[in-house]
Amino acid sequence: MLRVITLNLNGIRSAATKGFLEWLATQNADVVCLQEIKAQAADLPDALRQPPGWHTSFHYAEKKGYSGVAIFSRHAPKTFIQGFGIAEFDAEGRYLQADFDYAGKPLSIISLYLPSGSSSDERQTAKFRFLELFAPHMRTLRESGREVIICGDWNIAHQAIDLKNWKSNQKNSGFLPEERAWMGLRLENGWTDVYRRLYPDTTDACYTWWSNRGQAWAKNVGWRLDYQLATPGIAATASQAAVYKEQRFSDHAPLIIDYAF
Repeated sequence: MLRVITLNLNGIRSAATKGFLEWLATQNADVVCLQEIKAQAADLPDALRQPPGWHTSFHYAEKKGYSGVAIFSRHAPKTFIQGFGIAEFDAEGRYLQADFDYAGKPLSIISLYLPSGSSSDERQTAKFRFLELFAPHMRTLRESGREVIICGDWNIAHQAIDLKNWKSNQKNSGFLPEERAWMGLRLENGWTDVYRRLYPDTTDACYTWWSNRGQAWAKNVGWRLDYQLATPGIAATASQAAVYKEQRFSDHAPLIIDYAF
């Protein structure tokens, strides 16, 4: 079994104070993809930068206290790759790839933090620019001959069943028609939404993000923004998936998927 977890931490140091590392030690995870770490190397104590038993890599944003992604792995990757070759977004620390020979099979696992467009029209334009530039990279990954899992906060709810109040959010970033269509095209062109392959009709239990306003967490008024998109071979081996909600480390919840790879 290969257990892969993805989680937007909304600050790795903040999540650590809420028991993130202690929880992680109980999860039997093989690879953990983290987003929005909001830290630089000098900010992190050894317990966060290099937890015992993990091989780690970070792609920090140039701007302090902003964005950033990381991968923790129980098995040593052959290599880590920071960025996907677009300077504008690589400077924001949004992409980290770990390449493995896992059980003799080539496998890449990626931690991705897609831009949010909710703060301004300028950031929405940047988000659309990211989508346009990332699509050909996804095609290259799909055609590489490797199995690939892209984990992360995609900041897109694909379908109406992926958020509680879909009718009132059709003009809001994260549920715009253009964003949903982009995600749909990825799924039509060789990628599998692994959670939805296993649970095509699940609604309330699928949410991975809740606003900090209006008791959204308590009322489960959420969005499914965190996905594991995978190439068909490894996606077909997924046996179970779950969103962990018993303990809260950030405004997102961990998405845990088991693969028989």
